[in-house]
Amino acid sequence: MRGPTKGIWYHAYVVLDIFSRCVVAWRIESIEDGTLAADLVAEAVTEQGSAPHWLHADGGAAMTSKPLASLLVDLDVTRSHNRPRTSNDNPFSESQFKTMKYTPDYPERFASIGEARAWMAQFTDWYNHEHRHSGIGLHTPASVHYGTAHEIRDQRQVVLDAAYAAHPERFNRRPIPPKLPDKATINDPAKRAQTSQLQNA
Repeated sequence: MRGPTKGIWYHAYVVLDIFSRCVVAWRIESIEDGTLAADLVAEAVTEQGSAPHWLHADGGAAMTSKPLASLLVDLDVTRSHNRPRTSNDNPFSESQFKTMKYTPDYPERFASIGEARAWMAQFTDWYNHEHRHSGIGLHTPASVHYGTAHEIRDQRQVVLDAAYAAHPERFNRRPIPPKLPDKATINDPAKRAQTSQLQNA
């Protein structure tokens, strides 16, 4: 995130649940630092009530640092990292950052770190509670993350059934709302194991 003048940058640390696309923790800092990253992950785990099985991150210094590595070992979290020079290894995170940077009110520069943090707080609230994703059945991340999406999908079906009953000629078949995903993975261990078995067969 560009600061007030050339050469000043603010670093956005974001913890994203890839299944729900929900931003579960974030911070904006003037430096990239492993201790700050570890503190953010610890905060996310405390707030969510449990540690994830996996944590996928880019290959930056903060994400490969000893403080974060030690924390993940203590939490029994397996970590994986993007491959070098492979920008699409984490499409979920890339999508979130792209949405952030292409939001109409994203400024050319932030006047201060306080302004960057205030903007990020507002954006994250919108992203989690209002922004609807095609990959999660046009639900909001918060709805999927906190378990209301199935109920909302059922309500959508009631509305669609009423529309179909009233005007069946408008439809080729009975409409159904978009499905929710069964799972979301990055570098899926099961697929890698299957590929390895096929190669060794």
